[in-house]
Amino acid sequence: MNFLEKLLGASRQHNSLLCVGLDPEPGLFPVVLRDVPVEKAVIRFCHAIIEATAAFVCAFKPNIAFFEALGPAGMSVFQEVLAAIPAYIPLIIDAKRGDLGNTARNYATTVFDIYGCDAVTVNPYLGYDSVAPFLAYRDKGVIMLCRTSNPSARDFQDLLVQDGEGQQRPLYEVVARRVQTWNEAGNCGLVVGATYPQELRVIRSLCPTMPILIPGVGVQGGDLEASIQAGVDKHGERAILAVSRSILYAGGSHDFATRAGQEAQRLRNLINEARSYSEG
Repeated sequence: MNFLEKLLGASRQHNSLLCVGLDPEPGLFPVVLRDVPVEKAVIRFCHAIIEATAAFVCAFKPNIAFFEALGPAGMSVFQEVLAAIPAYIPLIIDAKRGDLGNTARNYATTVFDIYGCDAVTVNPYLGYDSVAPFLAYRDKGVIMLCRTSNPSARDFQDLLVQDGEGQQRPLYEVVARRVQTWNEAGNCGLVVGATYPQELRVIRSLCPTMPILIPGVGVQGGDLEASIQAGVDKHGERAILAVSRSILYAGGSHDFATRAGQEAQRLRNLINEARSYSEG
């Protein structure tokens, strides 16, 4: 089963386009975990979040930087957290890798062969040879930064550049068009922020069948309804709404996992309301 098949399977089983981001920040953990050694606290926290939210998601997206920040033990913690994710739910490692040659090959080996993820985020701005080692894993998803959710994304991504046809287009649009040509195996995806729904609509029109990872809903203030209506395909699928902090830290006491599950269910249902509207 390839990444897209697994994604659609989990999405349909749970009636969900919600992806829970696993970005553990020990300083924000509930009081009940404050006196626990940090590595154990991260494992307990993430395991509890996974168990509480799994029934409401189409994917989980751990951000590797939050585990690297734990020091030498971080990668062992990371692997323990990954092992808790149910096998039928896609695992997207948020790593935003971007490099060349042997470095890119080693990055691909690490995320796919060692960590066993189903998809990874990468930075395509070094060109095709920086993503080719990832695309060689034809059953794995390679989700490329296109129009990111941060405010300063405009610094570069909105710049008008001349594409291969001599047309002036925003850089994010050139990226989307180029990634579409790399999608021979059907394993490409794009990252497009919920903070830019108009651009998301343009990108969806250019890439009608590609899965789109949509961060920026929640704390970053992205428009959930507009993003769903712009980001789903013609069947109301292939949009992955990534939410982290507003779910992870929905509760600050002993019931933090229950509160996280309730928030995940609430967001899943809101997404489905917007999806129904877009299909209608």
